[in-house]
Amino acid sequence: MSYKSTFQRAVVTGGAGFLGSHLSDALLASGCEVVCVDNLCTGSRENIGHLLGDPRFSFVRSDAIDGIHVDGPVDLVLHLASPASPVAYTRLAIETLRVGSEGTSNALELAGEKGARFILASTSEVYGDPLQHPQVESYWGNVNPVGERSMYDEAKRFAEALTVAHASRRGVDAGIVRIFNTYGPRLRSGDGRVVPNFIRQALADDPMTVHGDGTQTRSLCYVDDTVDGILRLAASPHLGPVNIGNPEELTVTELAHRIRELVVSASPLRHLGLPADDPKFRCPDISLADELLGWKPSVSLEDGLLRTIAWFSKNQDPAVTRLPRGPKEESVPS
Repeated sequence: MSYKSTFQRAVVTGGAGFLGSHLSDALLASGCEVVCVDNLCTGSRENIGHLLGDPRFSFVRSDAIDGIHVDGPVDLVLHLASPASPVAYTRLAIETLRVGSEGTSNALELAGEKGARFILASTSEVYGDPLQHPQVESYWGNVNPVGERSMYDEAKRFAEALTVAHASRRGVDAGIVRIFNTYGPRLRSGDGRVVPNFIRQALADDPMTVHGDGTQTRSLCYVDDTVDGILRLAASPHLGPVNIGNPEELTVTELAHRIRELVVSASPLRHLGLPADDPKFRCPDISLADELLGWKPSVSLEDGLLRTIAWFSKNQDPAVTRLPRGPKEESVPS
């Protein structure tokens, strides 16, 4: 990915998280200064350790809920602060709702004060368990407001409404990106998301846990492509929302087989119960991103998975930093 920044100085809330750290990398590479604001509740210093010596990068350990105070000029605010995996936002339910409301309000206030472009990192979860497939931006979604995932879904839906209100009532230059399943290096191995779960289990020759019957679908976008889409929206005048994701759809079982083959693992598959409100289908319509931003994903699933597997093999527990040997097999309990 090659991105030439039109911005001089950006604030990235949640900048020590998986996606935020990759956005910080891309902004710095483009010539932009970056102020990373993160309370490290789910982010990690390891994600930004390679940036801490760069004079154009600064890290502020702070919670967006408590206000965002940055001295000097800012011309871009990227608001990513929020737990983003089922394990994290279930554990931090109230904090997730607060960062979606109070944290978003504070980030919008900062953008308004500085005259900066504001980008909200929203999510495909606003579509809930969709009744329309693939999902287009005009679809209002099928969300359970009191369900087990509601703290994340409704926090993002409120954040979108708040962003639109600030744009229409206060003139904030804002954009909303709806991010679909994104994967790549720096994902937390125990965060409950399907790609790190499968990779960690396959590297250890542990059973690969498939929830439900495995026919539910996901559409996986490599992190470099997601970052490219977000920054294209930032550099545009569009409010959105705009879907950013990969429209190539596969079942969870197909994904498990693909990862097992790439790792060369002997892990069996093991089926568990399906969590409540788990989406049966997830696939973006990216026509709008193509039309407005000239954006489409370019990294193939195999290439992206190989890069991600290599990172996990190098960075997780030394006992499993190898490519397992042995025959491929499948054992699915009844």
